Amino acid sequence: MPRGGSAVMAHRGPDVAGLDDFPTPPWAGRALCEWLLRQGHDLAQQRCREPAAGRGDLARALGEYFGTVEQIDVHDYGAGNLDAVEDYLSQWHLRWVDWTVTNPPFRLAESFIWIALSTSRRGVAMLVRTQFLEGVGRWERLYSVHPPSAVLQFAERVPMLRGRLDRRGSTATAYCWLVWDFEAQVRAGGTRLCWLPPCREALDRAGDWP
Repeated sequence: MPRGGSAVMAHRGPDVAGLDDFPTPPWAGRALCEWLLRQGHDLAQQRCREPAAGRGDLARALGEYFGTVEQIDVHDYGAGNLDAVEDYLSQWHLRWVDWTVTNPPFRLAESFIWIALSTSRRGVAMLVRTQFLEGVGRWERLYSVHPPSAVLQFAERVPMLRGRLDRRGSTATAYCWLVWDFEAQVRAGGTRLCWLPPCREALDRAGDWP
């Protein structure tokens, strides 16, 4: 493990304050957006919502691709990035956006997905542990009813550490993007498994890190 880093195991959960504060390295967001561009999406003309924006790390990457990125979170971390401080799970009547993209709180991911599916016109993307694909209950509640159009599995690890970004950090947890591309679902009618090839070196930016 690199000096200064720490490993996050598969038991990832909320921190002591009750907030699931695991900032997303921006390069992981760029990897999603680059994939969406290859699918033919004109993101520059579309509006995106990041409903668990935290300090805005993922949203900054999304803003390089989407025309507009709306940032909300249940807690204000003092970064000055939020458009609103509100509980996403109480916002079933949010105005529609084209895409909802976020790294949802672990325990609340299914609820985040359902609200996102109900308030997005074009699609939803959720960054989750690969382990999130498992579970009979989750299959019954979610995947059997509304399966994602694509699972984008990172070939390299995405280090997410509690409460901070750390360029030297490491992780023992695998992550993937679950994508509900509504147009693709109509065309294909099934879930594609895709690998995101090693891309951190190409998509990392020095300014991403504290």
